[in-house]
Amino acid sequence: MTQTVQLSAPPLARARLSGGAGIAVIASVFIAFLAASSAPTPLYAIYQAEWGFSAITTTVVFGAYAVAVLLSLLTLGRLSDHVGRRPVLLVTMAVQALAMLILATADGVPELLVGRVVGGLSTGAAVAAGGAWMLDLDRAKGTLANAAAPGFGTAFGALLASLVVATLPAPKHLIFLLVVLVLAVQAAAVARIPETAPREPGALASTRPQVSLPRHVRRAATVALPVMFAVWALAGFYGSLGPALIGTLVGSRSVAFAGLGLFVLAGVAAVTVLVLRNLPARRVMLVGILALIVGVAVVLVAVHTVSPVLFFVGTGLAGVGFGAGFQGGIRLVLPQTRPDERAGVLSLLYVVSYLGLGVPAVLAGVLVVHSGNLLTTARDYGVFVIALALVALVGLLLHRPTLDRAV
Repeated sequence: MTQTVQLSAPPLARARLSGGAGIAVIASVFIAFLAASSAPTPLYAIYQAEWGFSAITTTVVFGAYAVAVLLSLLTLGRLSDHVGRRPVLLVTMAVQALAMLILATADGVPELLVGRVVGGLSTGAAVAAGGAWMLDLDRAKGTLANAAAPGFGTAFGALLASLVVATLPAPKHLIFLLVVLVLAVQAAAVARIPETAPREPGALASTRPQVSLPRHVRRAATVALPVMFAVWALAGFYGSLGPALIGTLVGSRSVAFAGLGLFVLAGVAAVTVLVLRNLPARRVMLVGILALIVGVAVVLVAVHTVSPVLFFVGTGLAGVGFGAGFQGGIRLVLPQTRPDERAGVLSLLYVVSYLGLGVPAVLAGVLVVHSGNLLTTARDYGVFVIALALVALVGLLLHRPTLDRAV
């Protein structure tokens, strides 16, 4: 009797994304989150017209997002070191999708504020977990992706939102629903990236706010943080009051122009990160500081002469400063961290960056309301950014022997 033995093929193992592919997926999530953060920029004019609020409300809404990111970074920034990178990133993507749905259905300032706060809370935890995950997968590529993704996301969000608002129906809803769709696709890919942070005890304790830097990275951070604050302060101005300033310079309130300044600033910044990626970190930082000073100075001249062409030229130069300054800061600090320090240190760098994004922009909104002069406020804001860049330049020159060893 012959016995027939049937051999069944083993089930196909789920394909895993590691190395460069994993970093690309996580970077795309960064881009989606930052695009979502800049998407409302061209909508503020529509919100103001329909809901009747002032410039200070715009900056408060913008600042609320930045404050929510800060709180999230301070409390959830190190959570992925204990529960794993993947769970934190997937949960934050779900929360971000919820924020987009709140914004898509908002019919007043309270809902707008709630949506921005929920989005900010998810973004803070996501950039800490995702940024550390990319460094775990490949330190060099992960450092580059951490520096480039914010610029690409901010630029893409501002441009896409401007195009949607200007050309498609239901502009207050469609852009946010598109982000939800993108996040759903990305979540399936994130689930296939290997986990790099094993579960460790102390998850609850890690949520206690802790603002500290390991001793071995403090000197580099002292140089990096002023310029990181400065470049994100500039982005905050373009994201909150930029649409009104551009409207004044070009003599048009068309929403097609609303996100153009932020797009030029962040788009040039993202390209700069890629172009300068092979230069030493200290030299990149120097290029960033000098370009920031020159670019903002040109913008100030453009504001004084009411020249829109010169304004966008200066914005492009400032974008070089944004990209090089932020990349230089990331590359001066992160490569010196140990694996168990990455999420915490990256969170602190983003804390300073988002302080720069939110606080000066809110103060500028207050000044505009009280003085009634947008152009004067823009001038004072530019002088403040230049002063911060000069502080960073002094630190860079004073600590040259130490920083020359940075990658």
